[in-house]
Amino acid sequence: MSFSGLRVLLVGPLPPPAGGMANQTRQLAELLRSEGASVELVRVNAPYRPAWAERLKGIRALFRLLPYLVQLWRGAGRADVAHVMANSGWSWHLFAAPAVWIASLRGVAVVVNYRGGEAGSFLAHAAGAVRTSMRRAALLAVPSGFLRKVFAQHGMPARIVPNIIDLARFHPAPRPRRPAAAPHLLVARNLEAIYGNDTALHAFALLSAHYPAATLTLAGEGPQAQALERLARELGVADRVRFSGRLDRDEMAALYRDADLMLNASRVDNMPNAILEALASGLPVVTTAAGGIPFMVEHRRTAMLVAVDDAAALAEAVRVVLDDAALYEALRARGLDEVQRYCWPSVRAELLAAYQDAMQGEEARRK
Repeated sequence: MSFSGLRVLLVGPLPPPAGGMANQTRQLAELLRSEGASVELVRVNAPYRPAWAERLKGIRALFRLLPYLVQLWRGAGRADVAHVMANSGWSWHLFAAPAVWIASLRGVAVVVNYRGGEAGSFLAHAAGAVRTSMRRAALLAVPSGFLRKVFAQHGMPARIVPNIIDLARFHPAPRPRRPAAAPHLLVARNLEAIYGNDTALHAFALLSAHYPAATLTLAGEGPQAQALERLARELGVADRVRFSGRLDRDEMAALYRDADLMLNASRVDNMPNAILEALASGLPVVTTAAGGIPFMVEHRRTAMLVAVDDAAALAEAVRVVLDDAALYEALRARGLDEVQRYCWPSVRAELLAAYQDAMQGEEARRK
C-alpha cells in the first residue's frame, strides 16, 4: 500500500490563526498530495458565510456548523479514510465527534489524531462521551507518549504518530552566534494564559541585569497581547521587547534563524511544534517541564527543563546556557539530531501504517 491514489478526508483547522494544529493540518495536506494522495480538506474554522454572521454571538456557531456537517457528509462519501484532527473542549464536541460519527456512518475508516496539552483535564469529566465516539473510530493516533499515557488512563489505547517538521524550511542559520553579552531571545507561542508569556517576561527582566543588551521577541497573537505589553512597560524592558504579531511560516523560520535561544514558559502543553521548530533551527531551548514536554526533550541533553511558573529558574537556566559555550553547542547539536525523528521521511511510514490498519479494521468491522 502507498499514499498514491488514496482518498483522504482531512478534517481540521487551517491558518489563520497560526497555531500547532492548524500548521500541522496544512502541512499534512501538502505532504499527502505530494505523495499522490487525493486530499479533500474540511476546515473546522472556515470563514463565516455570510461574513456578518460572525457578529451574532450565541448563534454564529450555527452558521459555521451547518455547512461543516454538509461538507463532512459529502466528503465522507468520496473517501477511503478520514483523518480527524481533534482537540479538547468544545472543539471535540462541535467538530471532532460529528466528523467521527458521520464518517463512520458512511462506512469510512476513521483515524482520530488527538492533540492538545489539556487532554487530562478534559477527559477527567468527558471521558465517557469521548469513549462513545471513539468506538466508531478505527484508530486513535497521538503525537506523544504523554497523550498515549493520558488516554490509557481512561481505557483508550493510542498509537504514536509524531508531529512533522519541515526541515527544508526550519534549518540553522549559516552564521556564528552573537556574543553572549547581547543575546536575542525568542518566545514563539500564542499570547494566551496557558503559555506563560508573563513568566517569560519576568524571566527576561531578571536576565536584563546580567545582559543589559539582550533583546526578546514574542512572536504570536492572542487575547493577552495588551496585558503583556503593559507588563513589559511595568518591568522596565519594553524598549528591548518586540511583539511581532502573527507571522507566516517563512517569516517564522527566518526569525528562528535570527535568534540565539528559545524560551518556552507554557503551563499546559503536549508536544509543542515551536520547540521542534527551534531545535530544527539550531536554537538551544529553555522550557518548562509542562505536560508532554519531558517526553520530547531531555534535561541538559536536548533542552533545559525548569518548573512551571518559576521565572527565576527560567532566567537562571538561560544564563547557564549562554555563559557556557560548550553546553550551548552541545544542546544545539543534540537538538538537531533529535529533530530528525520528526521529518516526513521518518513519520511517513508510521502514518501510512496507521491508515492501512484503520482501513483493514473498518473493513473487518463491517463484515
